[in-house]
Amino acid sequence: MNLNQAARCLEKLGNPTRLEVFRLLVRAGHEGLSVGEIQDHLGIPASTLSHHIGHLVNAGLVAQQREGRQLICKPDFALMDGLIDFLTAECCMLTGKPETQRDAG
Repeated sequence: MNLNQAARCLEKLGNPTRLEVFRLLVRAGHEGLSVGEIQDHLGIPASTLSHHIGHLVNAGLVAQQREGRQLICKPDFALMDGLIDFLTAECCMLTGKPETQRDAG
C-alpha cells in the first residue's frame, strides 16, 4: 500500500456513518450483509446508506455482489489488513528525533 491509497482509505473511513458501516461489515465476516440488513442494523435512510456505501466501494474497502434480488456488501479484509500494516509498519523505528522546543513564556 502506498501513501495515497492509505490516505484515500482513511479519508473515506473518516466519516462516522461510513466507519460504522465498515465496522458492522467487519463484524459480519466474509459473508457480508445485504444492504437491507445494514439498514436494519443502523436505522438510516436507504438513500443515505447508498451514498456512504458508494464511497466505501469507490475506495475499494467494500465490494458488492448481487445475489438474486439482494445486493451483498463485503469488506475487503486484505485491503484493511494492508492499511493496518501500513500504519504500523515502522512503529517505534524513528531514530535521531529532533529535540522539541518549548516556549519559556
